Amino acid sequence: MSPVLGVTTSILGQPWRWRATAADGRDGWGTDDLVTQLLLARGCSREALEQHRSPSIRGFMPDPSSFRDMDRAAERLADAVQGKEQVAIFGDYDVDGATSAALMVLILRDLGLEPRAYIPDRIEEGYGPSGAALVRLAREGASLIVTVDCGAQGFEALEAARVEGVDVIVADHHQCASALPHAHAVVNPNRLDETGGHGHLAAVGVCFLLCAALIRTLRLRGFFAARAEPKLIDHLDLVALGTVADVAQLKGLNRAFVAQGLKVMAQRRNVGVAALIEASRLTRAPTCSDLGFALGPRINAGGRVGRADLGVRLLTTRDPVEARAIAQELDALNDDRRVIEAGVQEAAELLAANGRRVAIAAGRGWHPGVIGIVAGRLKEKLGRPAIVIALDEAGVGKGSGRSIPGVDLGAAVLAAKEAGILTAGGGHAMAAGLTIAADRIAEFGDFLEDRLAAAVDRSSEGRALLVDAVLASGGVNPELVTAMEVGGPYGAGWPAPRVAAGPVRIIRADVVGANHVRCIVAGDDGQNLKAMAFRHAESALGQALLGAAPHRRLWLVGRAKLDEWGSKPAAELHVEDAAWAD
Repeated sequence: MSPVLGVTTSILGQPWRWRATAADGRDGWGTDDLVTQLLLARGCSREALEQHRSPSIRGFMPDPSSFRDMDRAAERLADAVQGKEQVAIFGDYDVDGATSAALMVLILRDLGLEPRAYIPDRIEEGYGPSGAALVRLAREGASLIVTVDCGAQGFEALEAARVEGVDVIVADHHQCASALPHAHAVVNPNRLDETGGHGHLAAVGVCFLLCAALIRTLRLRGFFAARAEPKLIDHLDLVALGTVADVAQLKGLNRAFVAQGLKVMAQRRNVGVAALIEASRLTRAPTCSDLGFALGPRINAGGRVGRADLGVRLLTTRDPVEARAIAQELDALNDDRRVIEAGVQEAAELLAANGRRVAIAAGRGWHPGVIGIVAGRLKEKLGRPAIVIALDEAGVGKGSGRSIPGVDLGAAVLAAKEAGILTAGGGHAMAAGLTIAADRIAEFGDFLEDRLAAAVDRSSEGRALLVDAVLASGGVNPELVTAMEVGGPYGAGWPAPRVAAGPVRIIRADVVGANHVRCIVAGDDGQNLKAMAFRHAESALGQALLGAAPHRRLWLVGRAKLDEWGSKPAAELHVEDAAWAD
């Protein structure tokens, strides 16, 4: 495939390639309409175009019974509902965990129970269920515990619960070992004996299917003869939030979850979600991007640097006053998180510049609540998997990792645990968590180098900036942005369209905010365009934009977005790369 605009080495050192070829074999777009081209370029077959053009739950929903242990879990939950049992929901402290726990609480509440949500403290208790916590919940009255977004590796904890005599249902999506922990049911699309192809689901998606199976089971038992069924579809806002915030692949059912969940969220039925939108200072209906960059980080802030249960409390409260108070607290904690994160990131970047295929940075005194975010930043900057480890005074490290496409970090971390290098560990392809002794970090690095070097090299060799269209600067306009949004929602696994605009000359460029470059550029078509290069002031891209001579022309590549600050609709380009045009 020929490079886009002949760019084999851009300012950031990468080739530009077409995301897909046209049906007749030519590079770029053929004669199909814009949305069709966008769908085809993202792997949609022509036969499935209509299904993907308007993704619906009905169009993508699998039979919940096709999942291992699903019916067994639903039957046990139905028994608890009909028997008025005390049920506890044990969730992870991130957004996926909070939304999963909230969804289970709200549905069980609609069915007549008052379930208890328990979110462990990140620092004091760590990730996943502990035997002490499960036993305590049982002794405080719970006869059934549902672990959400955790439990797949909770062997010791679930054994303690079994000895105590309490039933446990696991609703998780993290990588599983060949053996499963002892539980009444383990519902996880990433079990090794699952063949349904739904391993991309976030935990909140698994919980949605579990709730659907529960409602169906109760319906068959005649439970709704004298009462209304819960409207599971009304809680798709939580499913969308957890799915996007967990960076789950937006394909198939996940894309339907997000598309329909955004419609529910726009109605602001959940008082906690409404308060969160207000605290995020959004005055319009949230977009997919808002879930990942505005709403999600605020929910996460409670588990990272505040009280772990704030997120689930916000999403399950019935009181608008309480919701506003919690949302404001989460907003303030998110500001604190940014400050803490900046310090850790600066130190981690220095330590990670060691040339390893999997970058590892470890430091004492780093806040464990921000290491996942910093790992993500390092991964983006270095273009390879990154793991950041916070060491305590006893020399025990809590680590979080983020990966790149084609490199299964979760499986590698699980293998390191099984090899005895890690005290604990697990995750999925793109993210993982671990516990390790400080004196084994070097050995862990060697293990990952041996296991993942080839995969990282393959991913890096095939790395290119994928472009959907080439336009004159005047072509980047509100009408284009609106038209391209029809092919969404966009996110992980369903990337937002990327356009090349130009050639352009830099009219004005300056640094704004935290390391961002703002430009006004003029195209050969006589049209001006606003462009933003976020967090690039010190990169080769930022320096090129800031130092370009007035007569030199460039091609800019990035995402076309609506500029919401002006008095009338306008478009701007969020620049990801550039190349000299002459």
